[in-house]
Amino acid sequence: MSGIDGHPTGGSEYLRNVYNLATQADTDAYYTQWAASYDDELTRQGYQTPRRCAEALRRFVAPDAAVLDIGCGTGLSGAALAAAGFTDLAGTDVNTEMLNVARAAGIYRRTWVTDIDDPFPFAGGTYDAIAAVGVIGIGAAPASLLRRSLEALAIGGHMVFSYNDHALELPEFTDALTDAVSSGLAEPEFTEHGTHIEGLGSMSTVFVLRRC
Repeated sequence: MSGIDGHPTGGSEYLRNVYNLATQADTDAYYTQWAASYDDELTRQGYQTPRRCAEALRRFVAPDAAVLDIGCGTGLSGAALAAAGFTDLAGTDVNTEMLNVARAAGIYRRTWVTDIDDPFPFAGGTYDAIAAVGVIGIGAAPASLLRRSLEALAIGGHMVFSYNDHALELPEFTDALTDAVSSGLAEPEFTEHGTHIEGLGSMSTVFVLRRC
């Protein structure tokens, strides 16, 4: 879904309303309608988090590493990862229409529609890194996806993800991060607060964790 997890303070109707969705079915239908205009709207609004996440991950992960971009949506995050030099990208999303846009762009070597109940249908450690760019937050994936993503990595693997300021205000998301670190599952390697969606005046924090 490439959830943008930004606070709805302005911008397009899609951007303003995405955070009011009550169920997964509502979310899937909404992103299906949005797929055709998603890239244009987010680019026009100045969506900075994909670039920031890609550049952060590149500090710790080699360009030829196998990177799984979860919740890749239309591929904006994958394009940012490619621009940062990554060459072995796979993308998954729960929404078929969004993923079809990403497939047409030719960014990923492999794509699949993921099962929200079984998001990682492969042996642990298959991928050197996992990216969840604007995916974990309100109107997108639950906080529990953070631990599940880290558990899908081999020891020493890296995960880059972002929380917008609204998500950082909610205990379920901050607790998930605290638990991952305090339990010894992961170690923080990078944290940066900066612009999320420029046109909305929203901010996000980008994190890179190393699987312990």
